[in-house]
Formats: sequence, C-alpha cells, structure tokens
Amino acid sequence: MQRERMVSHFLDLVQIDSQSKHERGVADRLVPELRDLGCDVRIDDAGSSVGADVGNVIARMAAIAPDAPPILLSAHMDTVPPGNGVKPVRMADRVRSDGSTILGGDDKSGVAVIMEVLRTLKERSIPHGEIEVVFSICEEIGLLGAKQLEVGSLRSKRALVLDSAHATVCVTRAPSADRFEFTVHGLAAHAGVAPETGISAVRVAAQAIAAMPLGRIDPQTTSNVVIASGGSATNVVPDLCLVRGEARSLDDAALDRTTAAIRRCFQDAAAAATATVAGALHRAWVEERCEREYESMNVPDAAPIVQSLLAAATAVGADVSTASIGGGSDSNVFNRRGIESVNFGTGMRAIHTLDEWLDLEDFYRCADVVFEFVRAQAA
Repeated sequence: MQRERMVSHFLDLVQIDSQSKHERGVADRLVPELRDLGCDVRIDDAGSSVGADVGNVIARMAAIAPDAPPILLSAHMDTVPPGNGVKPVRMADRVRSDGSTILGGDDKSGVAVIMEVLRTLKERSIPHGEIEVVFSICEEIGLLGAKQLEVGSLRSKRALVLDSAHATVCVTRAPSADRFEFTVHGLAAHAGVAPETGISAVRVAAQAIAAMPLGRIDPQTTSNVVIASGGSATNVVPDLCLVRGEARSLDDAALDRTTAAIRRCFQDAAAAATATVAGALHRAWVEERCEREYESMNVPDAAPIVQSLLAAATAVGADVSTASIGGGSDSNVFNRRGIESVNFGTGMRAIHTLDEWLDLEDFYRCADVVFEFVRAQAA
C-alpha cells in the first residue's frame, strides 16, 4: 500500500468540516472516489431521519473471488466539536492538531485506511470477496447513522469497524450506555427579600448530584453529569435547573442499578425540598427522561471475525490481542442487528481533545492488518 497517499488522503479529510449532522462535505469527497474504484455507491435516507445534511454512504465493491464471504468495512464521517477549521500538523512520526481544534482522527483515520485498502486491492488485482463499506453519520451523538442503517440491504454477516485507538487491540467488548436528562422544578422568589419563599432548583440538583454514583463506580461502570442550565439572575431563586448525563457499563445489570440510583437521588432531593407560601405547601418536582442509548457488545474470542483478524495480524507481524473498552461504537449496533463485528484501532490518540494526534506507525499497521484480513478471506 502507498503509505504517503494514505496520509495525504487523511490530511485532506480532516480539513473538511464534518461535525455531527454536517457530514455532507466528506460524503461529497468520498462518493466519487468510491465510484472511481468501481464501487456501486448510494446514500441512504438516514440524514432525513436524524436531521443531518446527508445520510450514510454505502458502497459495494464486487468480488473477484466470488466464493469468498462478503465482508463489511466501516468508519464514521462525523467529528466532535471543536472540529471545524482543522489545521493538521504533519510530523515525522505523527499528525497532530495545531491546538485550536481537535484533529479528527476519530474517525477519519478509519475512513482513510478503508479507502487505501480498496485502492490497493483494485490496483494490484488482488482476489477478494465482495466488500461492503459503510461510512456512517452522527456516530458521535449516539450512533444515530448506524441505528438508521437498513442492515437488511447488506449481504455481509461480519464486519470490521475501524474506530478505536491502538492497532494492537481488537475490541470485542464494549458497554451499554444510558443517557438521561432531569429538569428540576423549584419555586421562584426574590433572593434578597424573601428567599425562604422559594425553592432553589439548582440546590435540589446539586444535592442530587452530590448523592449520586459518579465517575468510576466499579471496574466496568462509569457515569457523568453536567448542569446544562440553571437560573437566570443572581437576585432570583432559580425555579428551573437542567441536568444531563450518561452512565455506561459492560454489565447491563450494573448499568440498570446505576441509572436507578441516579433517578432515586433526584426524586429524593426533590421530595425533601419544600416551601410554605401564604399557607400553601410547595414541593420541588422533577421531569426525567432516561433511555438506553445503545446496547453492549460481547464477541467471544473464538468467533470467526476475531480469529480471522488475529490471524491477519500474525501474518503481517503485528501483535494484536483482544480487549474491552469503555466507549461504544457502530460495532455495538452491528452486533445487535445480526452482523458479527469487532472494533480495530487506527492509531488515534487523545481523541476529543485539542491535543489529539495520530500515531503513524499504528496507522500503517492498521492498514496492513485490514488489507491482509480482506485478502485472506479469498485465499
């Protein structure tokens, strides 16, 4: 494979703005490139379903070895903020952000690897089975593109998702995640004249947050919250406070317990907050919205997709092992919808931060392993 071409393509991709729901620029770049490789390409209607400016890009490269099983390769096109106006800095062993934005290696490094694998297969006329490609949208805001994907239109029963850090790790386990939102309702009052006639929604929220399980709860479970809004003026007891957060766990039962505990903390804090005004008792109350954002994945080491990837790594001299991670990916969705999938690392580092960078040796290693994985399916 042509490593410099792959890096150049990556540098081009990260300079195309594509924060979630605004991936059209990347799609417009990739669609003609895929067609130039002889792929059948379409864009689905996932964008209209989730309010994005484009849908998932779905491509199919016809098999040269028709007896080989079809395989799905996937990465996502969207990035997190601040992801507009990226100015990548190329160094000898890495590509980094200039510090004013994220880099976008999550997940344009995965996109660049897939494109280079396809180019190399075509240029060298390497025998391969049918290759399906999904470049998804809105992964960063809840795996929305993958959830909207019509998997029944795909022939592949196995998939590689390129969306994790180290190209020495095959991710076989990833958590379920709950997303929640609590709107605390208090009672407004003048903060200087009659604060005792008010109920501070911010205080209720703070008491709930102080009581709830947060951070690293156990080796498999985490949670986090942010106060999205609360109050409008310092001389008014705030009657509204909005709290958003998430909980994740590799153990669904532990996740259920954690989310239930968080809900109880808000309910208990609200029940304890009262004020009597003109003889009438007022209580704080809470609106809540809790939903399972995505389900966990747990692929056995003995699964064919895992064994094939490990064998490909060994063939190219890479030392790859299986592991679990604390974040979800489109692989979670694929597994739950009947496509056996693992998540393989591309070299991305310090993702979602202004210090993000791409380890080029890992980037190259990922491409070598994926290429060998695809080639070996037809051997």
